[in-house]
Amino acid sequence: MAGAYRAACHLELRALKPGNVHIHGDGHGMTVAQFAASADATAPILAQPGLSVGERIFQAVAATRTVAGCNTNLGILLLAAPLAQAAQIEGGTLRERLEHVLASLTVADAELTFRSIALAEPAGLGRVEGADVHTPARVTLLAAMREAQDRDRIARQYATGFADVFETGVPFLRRWLDAGASYEHATERLFIEFLATTPDSHVIRKYGRERAEWLRSRASELRENTGPDRAFTLTRSRLAELDRELKYNGVNPGTTADIVVGCLLAFWLMQSP
Repeated sequence: MAGAYRAACHLELRALKPGNVHIHGDGHGMTVAQFAASADATAPILAQPGLSVGERIFQAVAATRTVAGCNTNLGILLLAAPLAQAAQIEGGTLRERLEHVLASLTVADAELTFRSIALAEPAGLGRVEGADVHTPARVTLLAAMREAQDRDRIARQYATGFADVFETGVPFLRRWLDAGASYEHATERLFIEFLATTPDSHVIRKYGRERAEWLRSRASELRENTGPDRAFTLTRSRLAELDRELKYNGVNPGTTADIVVGCLLAFWLMQSP
């Protein structure tokens, strides 16, 4: 589990994902070194036996604050913690085990997750009725995520059994890798696929839906020849052009990048015996 998680995080950093931090360019006041340190510090926590999902999230967020000093991976941890829990269960497919984990989430998991979100201080976080992270939890973590699913794509994964991961991301990666694409190229294609089909919820929170729809439209321009049996036309120069444009305007589609890490992690966990 720890190895698969580190591999997913470090591969995501090697891919040129427009608007995000990666080895081709830092951004938004954060560096690749901070993200890499966060991955290495949180891997043993996520893989530790005997922790609840909420405990994994809270301890990992605290470790991230220690080594990075800022929020580099909250969305990643929210996705990775239940996957890590599922990986430690025997029997059934990974998704079946994950659905059991999600159904077993408690109010205590919600309370620890709310504390984690407040500690991470994600940009654009507001206050809402019902499951407000600034107040004590009154419902299970799954119920809280269901309340938030219409405004947050990470929450939607909990509510749908990680549908984006298992129904889109993992099959997409497998098709491109089977067609001979490198892991980096398959990851870049998956990022653009998600960015072109669904407005990034982090961008919506921080800048509004109009800017998020503009970004979705820009990503759609890079999405031609999406079949893995066609030429790989998504060149690094075109990705780099959009990357510079987004960073110049301070736009960070971080939720989309987090979903991609979740897909990579699930993909590798599914390869394990």
